[in-house]
Amino acid sequence: MSNMAMRFLTALPVYNEADHVLAVVAGSRTYSPAVLVVDDGSTDGTAEKLAGCEGIQVVRHRRNLGYGAALRSAFATAIELGYDVLVTIDCDGQHQPQLIPKFVETIAATGADIVSGSRYLRRFEGDTMPPPDRQRINAVITAELNESLGLNLTDAFCGFKAYRTAALAQLRLTETGYAMPLELWVQAAALRLKIVELAVPMIYLDEKRSFGGALDDAVQRLAVYREVISRAMRATGISAVPRERAPLVHKAEPPSAAADETAAIS
Repeated sequence: MSNMAMRFLTALPVYNEADHVLAVVAGSRTYSPAVLVVDDGSTDGTAEKLAGCEGIQVVRHRRNLGYGAALRSAFATAIELGYDVLVTIDCDGQHQPQLIPKFVETIAATGADIVSGSRYLRRFEGDTMPPPDRQRINAVITAELNESLGLNLTDAFCGFKAYRTAALAQLRLTETGYAMPLELWVQAAALRLKIVELAVPMIYLDEKRSFGGALDDAVQRLAVYREVISRAMRATGISAVPRERAPLVHKAEPPSAAADETAAIS
């Protein structure tokens, strides 16, 4: 199926994003025929700004349930409404809406179940460096997932993704917080879903952005992420996936020579 024939929905999970939401919604509407915003209980005026937006669908959680819960609501909506593909884009200004069609094109061209953005696959002019603790934890968790699941990811945490809804329907996700994508990787490996990484720019507009609660402490955050991976592996009944049986993570474009030092975490 070509990308022209694919019905796709772009979803934005948001929580207290009053400063960015209108710009990201407008950009997403430019490049996507259908836009869903999942407002995860915002209290900063985000809901009021969304109320003035036409041509989008809004799902609102009455209270803050977590990033993973917002994504799960987006997944369920895309499946329920019969879309072929769901694109997810964060609302903090890190992701460029003009790349939405590229994600859909890649899923159509490669037959992937998941196209996952990677900020470490290659460099782009104007890239900004992440906070050191975030880069370190991403590298550690990405390497541990690769070792445990036989993958070769370069970025386990990028929220810019495209999913076939047929693949999403096979997942049984339970995590509600920021670590939910790690549970997703475990289940994707167990199901042997086809994964393609697509290079995206690295953009950090607010280096002091908070995760909230215990996750603001890097040591505790790493411990939580590892526990979620361990719990997900127990739930799927796998202790490790041999590389010859793992779903190969393909690269939509090879890293450039200039990217070598930033892509060497797989």
